[in-house]
Formats: sequence, C-alpha cells, structure tokens
Amino acid sequence: MFADYGLHERLLKALSSLSFTEPTAVQAAAIPPALAGRDLRVTAKTGSGKTAAFVLPLLHHLLQNSKPQAGARALILLPTRELALQTLKEVERFAQFTFIKAGLVTGGEGFKEQAAALRKNPEIVIGTPGRVLNHLETGSLTLGDVEVLVLDEADRMLDMGLSEDVLKIASACPQERQTLLFSATAGERALGQVVSVVLRDPEVLLLNRRDELNENLRQQIITADDVPHKERLLQWLLAHEPFAQAIVFTNTRAQADRLSGVLRASAVRSYVLHGEKTQEERREAVERLRQGNINVLIATDVAARGLDIEGIDLVINFDMPRSGDEYVHRIGRAGRAGQAGQAISLICHNDWNLMSSIERYLKQSFERRQIKELLGSYLGPKKLKASGKAAGTKKKKLAKKSGTAAKGSSKSPTRKGEKKSPAPALGDGFVAPRRKKPGAVEG
Repeated sequence: MFADYGLHERLLKALSSLSFTEPTAVQAAAIPPALAGRDLRVTAKTGSGKTAAFVLPLLHHLLQNSKPQAGARALILLPTRELALQTLKEVERFAQFTFIKAGLVTGGEGFKEQAAALRKNPEIVIGTPGRVLNHLETGSLTLGDVEVLVLDEADRMLDMGLSEDVLKIASACPQERQTLLFSATAGERALGQVVSVVLRDPEVLLLNRRDELNENLRQQIITADDVPHKERLLQWLLAHEPFAQAIVFTNTRAQADRLSGVLRASAVRSYVLHGEKTQEERREAVERLRQGNINVLIATDVAARGLDIEGIDLVINFDMPRSGDEYVHRIGRAGRAGQAGQAISLICHNDWNLMSSIERYLKQSFERRQIKELLGSYLGPKKLKASGKAAGTKKKKLAKKSGTAAKGSSKSPTRKGEKKSPAPALGDGFVAPRRKKPGAVEG
C-alpha cells in the first residue's frame, strides 16, 4: 500500500481519488530509496508505472522541505515533447491537492510564452534537453536551486544524440542534489558514461530483465522471400489479425514512406512517422491514432522514441531491429501493463542471424508461424549452428570466391586491338555465350 511509504497526506489523498491502491513493481522498488534521498539508476520497461515512481518522491520532497527559491527546485528531462506533456499531466494529477506548480519547456512551442511562464517561478520544470538549454543560455531559466534532477528515458535521449546537452544541463545544477535516472533498457557505453558523471553512489534497480518480458505478449516470426513478399504478408496481417491499434517498425525513412503507399493502396488507415516529420506532424500522428482516425502507425525507431500511446496491441517488425535492447523497446509498446499483445517479425534470409542473436539475448525462442495463403520458398536455413544461426554461409562464400579466382587465372588469347570483357559471375545454370565471329551481325 502507498500509505506504508510515509508519503505526504496530500499525495495519499490524490492517490485515493485516482484509485491508486497497489504500487507496481518499479514503484515498490524505487519509492523507498528515493524518499530516503538516494540517487537511483532504474531500468524498467515502458508502461511499468515508472512515472509515478519518481513523481511521488519528488512531490513529497518539495512538500516536506518547503522553502523560498529564486528558480526551479526540480527538473525533469525527457526525450520528446509528447512524453514531457504526458509527464506534466501526471505531475498535475498527483499534485492536485497541493500548491505545487509545474511548467513545460519543450520545442515546437513559443519561446517567449515559455519564458513568461518561467517568470512565474514554477517549482518543477519539465522539458526536453534542447529547449531547456536554450532557456538556460538566454537566462530565462536558472537551475541553481534545483534539489532533484530526473532523467527519464535516458537511453532514448542518448540515442538521439542529446548526451552533450544533458551533461551541460546537469553541470548547471548544484552538485548537492538528488538525481533519479530511469531508462527502458540497460543502454550502451554512452549511458554508463553519463551515469558516472551525474549520479553519486546510486542504488541500481534492474526491473526490466530481458528474460522477463510480458508473459501475455505473444512473439512470432514469419519467413519471407524478399521485400515484396514482406509487403504482401504485412497487408495480409493487417487485414486478418484482430487488433485495435498497431505499429509497424522499419529501419529506414525510405522504407517507411514506401510502406505508407503500399498500405494506402490497401485502404489501411495508416500514418507514417520518421525523423523528417515536423513536431506538428508528430503531434497529429499521435492524436489521430488516439482518436481512432487511423489504427496503424508506420514508424522508424528514432521517430517512435518517447511516444507513449495506450491501446497498442500489435507490433510488426517489417525490418528486424539492430539490437536486442531495441527489440525490447519496440515490442514493449504492445501489451502494456500486462495486457495481452502480439509482436510479429518478418524474416528474410539476411535477417535470420540477427533474429537468432536477439533470441539468445532474450533467452527465448520465438514462435515460428506460416501463412498458407502466402507461403514462400524461404522457410529458414537448411542447417543451423548450435547458436541457432545459419550454418555453412562462410564456407559457401569462400568456395565461390576461390572458384571465381581460379576461373580468372586461366587467360584466353585476345586479338590485337580487341578489348577483353570481364568474365561473368558463374552460378547454377550458367551457360557461357558463344564468341561471335568477326563481322557477324546479331539478329
């Protein structure tokens, strides 16, 4: 029960009005040490309730230690405007019976209007690194009074190239502060470097073990011959799978745009979202999905970062993600908070080894599935290594190379002044063309 943590009575009143009774796993693990003033590094999957895990201790601290200040007392950094706006709403819900005010500072909104709002001195500033840094540099925002710094979706911020901005902002805050860092994945080396700079003796909480994904999330793979075959499979799945809302992931902007046209031709209500889209277009995509005007979002990883959309129950990996952590982040959008969901990955021969690596990373085996109506010739490697990867690939390449080299070593005589054409690559069924006689005419 939340009352067991000793939270301020006004926060307990808000929790009661919102029908919050039992804390989630991440809340139960993070709230006590956060209330004790410890720095935290928390890894918890999207949809696990981590926003309340840092907002409640932050509000409790501000209520218990009320004092006049010249600037913000708490700063929450997030990777995107959408996520910042959602966090603002959560702060306002939990702080509804207090006098604590929060301000939003993100890109895509009027700079002068934000500066005017900051002059009203909100206790909590919620924003994206780029715009926060802009206000910091112009003097409309001061961070000398910050007592609590929160970095939410820290791995996403670093993936988006915001590590330098994050470090600049952290250095502008007092050293004697509490820092709470949350991420959906363990992150790479860059996240470890940021952790070593911004956190002091942190308590590390790993609540997102890669082998403990949502049990109600069904994970499948379907083999495909090539990209056109994948497109037909995608159209079939969106026409026959039961779902309310779906996200289709690609690795490139070009592929996302191409799929948008393919699905439009199939009368699928979809919207494409990638890095070249404006802030207004991002906002429109989310709103249209929430309002039911569309039910399929085609997105690249960069564009989808920070999007927090409820109701996604189907994720299709048109392209396999390039890492296990990215896979976890993608499929975590389906079946949020323990709800049922489905993740389907379309696999060509050149995707197999990457898929196999992700299976080993997750310590899971994906369900193999076939669609009879669209059964292709590629059903997976004929031989597998103990690791699950395709066997014999390197040997075949070496044999082909040595065969080509051997052919190239036997030189055929050429007439004086006649240009030698490069030897064609040999393969199964190759028939060498006859040499034309001088002066012969093709029919």
